[in-house]
Amino acid sequence: MVNQSSPVNFVLLGFSDHPELEKFLFMVVLTSYLLTLVGNTLIILLSVLDPRLHSPMYFFLSNLSLLDLCFTTSCVPQMLVNLWGTKKTISFLGCSVQLFIFMLLGTTECILLPVMAFDRYVAVCQPLRYATIIYPRLCRQLAAGAWVMGLIQSIVQTPPTLRLPFCPHRQVDDFVCEVPSLIRLSCRDTTYNEIQLAVPGIIFLVVPLTLILVSYGAIAQAVLRINSAKGRKKAFGTCSSHLIVVTLFYSSVIAVYLQPKNPYAQERAKFFGLFYAVGTPSLNPLIYTLRNKEVKRAFVRLLGKERDSRES
Repeated sequence: MVNQSSPVNFVLLGFSDHPELEKFLFMVVLTSYLLTLVGNTLIILLSVLDPRLHSPMYFFLSNLSLLDLCFTTSCVPQMLVNLWGTKKTISFLGCSVQLFIFMLLGTTECILLPVMAFDRYVAVCQPLRYATIIYPRLCRQLAAGAWVMGLIQSIVQTPPTLRLPFCPHRQVDDFVCEVPSLIRLSCRDTTYNEIQLAVPGIIFLVVPLTLILVSYGAIAQAVLRINSAKGRKKAFGTCSSHLIVVTLFYSSVIAVYLQPKNPYAQERAKFFGLFYAVGTPSLNPLIYTLRNKEVKRAFVRLLGKERDSRES
């Protein structure tokens, strides 16, 4: 149950103190959202329709694309309304749903990214055993486990945040309803909530990032032992896209959730929050498609089939 004394509406301030930025941000956010819709939908379709992409790597990539689609759709429409007009409110129910979805999808991605790093580790370091280690049933179990852990974390984290007694001004200094912003809006001592946020932050941010770094340390050692320059380049190529995505995602999320408490950090966190909510989901498809020949070939094959079907 949520706190019955909670306000009916919240005000999402965003960058309302810099109105000259809002119209520019509206165009940036709208363009990024359209790229997110097109790019991630294309990756999901290619992963499903092209038999040559029916592999663990693209199974996990399609899960990541689905996460990005849901993530941006949960916040961008409201963000666009707030950036374009003077009314910047969101209902308590809307804020609650947004908070729940953000926590669910953000935690799921934090777990899915190290799973993808493990897949790349086995592909590079244990290539002969890859098919026996990363088999389809395990892929489904790992992906389902990531989604279940995200759901559990959201169920645990969301209700205590919504039960906080919020200050009468109801002004959330952010673009979206996130846990750190709502904690700052409370008028009571929030030490318990901050601890409850910090502990999962270590579990779902620091630990997965450490596992990813360990995986890529082992990958780097294995690649450096390859004698041919062509072999080293191919091995690095299979991992570079994922490593770029990891860097963009974790750097921005850590800047939002593990930041010091001061006004400068909060202003900076808004930019990082906007980036990981809007920027990274639109960049991920570009990173994977521009650096991945298999995805490009699958796209060409799909276009070829559509052309042949129209001609016939």
